[in-house]
Amino acid sequence: LFIISFNMSAQNDYPAGVQKLLSAYPQTIKGYEEPYLIMHNGNKIKYVEANKKSHTDLMSSSDIGDIFTYKYIRGKVEDIPENYDPGRIRNEELLKEMYGSTSQEVQRNLRTIIWCPKLINQKLRVTTINGVDKQLQKVSDELDKHPELKVFLKSMGTFNWRQIRGTTRLSSHSFGTAIDIAVKYSNYWQWDCRCTSEDTNLKYKNRIPQLIVDIFEKHGFIWGGKWYHYDTMNFEYRTELLQSE
Repeated sequence: LFIISFNMSAQNDYPAGVQKLLSAYPQTIKGYEEPYLIMHNGNKIKYVEANKKSHTDLMSSSDIGDIFTYKYIRGKVEDIPENYDPGRIRNEELLKEMYGSTSQEVQRNLRTIIWCPKLINQKLRVTTINGVDKQLQKVSDELDKHPELKVFLKSMGTFNWRQIRGTTRLSSHSFGTAIDIAVKYSNYWQWDCRCTSEDTNLKYKNRIPQLIVDIFEKHGFIWGGKWYHYDTMNFEYRTELLQSE
């Protein structure tokens, strides 16, 4: 009992971001020895707290703490501030340690689920690491009870080892943790502005129903429609951003 109490007390002294990561990914992150996250495979990743950076620098930052720069807010969100992109900042080193550093490594842990079997009946490959497949299955089970949402539920894909358009950064799809839906009813900032400049003054657009967003968030997925640089078809498993304060 003393050991458990001591460990819990020590964890309370960890940086807030470390606590969220430990709570979100116990299957892959074993612990923390300042300043390193300790992975279950024995590897260590240095945890650097968020610090003030330009938007451009945040997009390519290797400091894990920067993924928490913008708070992700559950539920309906309006009037997104300029460059407010909660979850769009990713740490590629951490993702590679958890899910695989190559396409082949990621694919070894993919599982096929049947997406919305009653309404869509589509086969999708999703990683089993961190239970992502189970959580997406829960999303599917709930959405499958809403025939009024059918036109929005066809997926454009999950796993796809690729770089984000116009960058050298890997997409979250590379790790089997993301799903795109409803391309016909989706909006993406680069499509709408017909540009690739992050500095463009954007006018937010969205046609995805809030109920879909709520169900995804309930099971650990964040939505690209919460970003100033919006991508309303995109949902990705980032449960660390949905941890309570």
